Amino acid sequence: MRSSTPLPSLDALKEQAKRLRSRFAGDGEPVSHSRALELVAAQYGFRDWNTLHAAAGNRPAFDPWALGARVRGHYLGQPFDAEVLGVQVLAGEPRRYRMTLHFDTPVDVVTFESFSAFRQRVIGTVDETGRSAAKTSNGRPHLELEW
Repeated sequence: MRSSTPLPSLDALKEQAKRLRSRFAGDGEPVSHSRALELVAAQYGFRDWNTLHAAAGNRPAFDPWALGARVRGHYLGQPFDAEVLGVQVLAGEPRRYRMTLHFDTPVDVVTFESFSAFRQRVIGTVDETGRSAAKTSNGRPHLELEW
């Protein structure tokens, strides 16, 4: 059953498919571009990509990063669920957002066993796909949002 969550723009959906395809390839299980699009459609509760494309393409672009919105994703590689406490649209193209997030459960940002540093509120800048330009030493974005 399809959820009532507003859909991202077509560009954002295609970017999700690219990331999914890249992730599968990184795990040694390559998938075609069309298969990745079909998987994204299934994630949003649509029977196929054409149906999702029609639903997403016949409306104005949706900005999912709204004050009070619930988001989930990864911060420094750690999963989180959070509330958007602040959002500012930054000038320029592509569109970027400076966001203040309050994690439901504090996230340990240190990977050492003998030391921990928990964060519950963070400020980060993401693009329209929900990824920050800043990356960790292994190339993963500091902040990765999902919707």
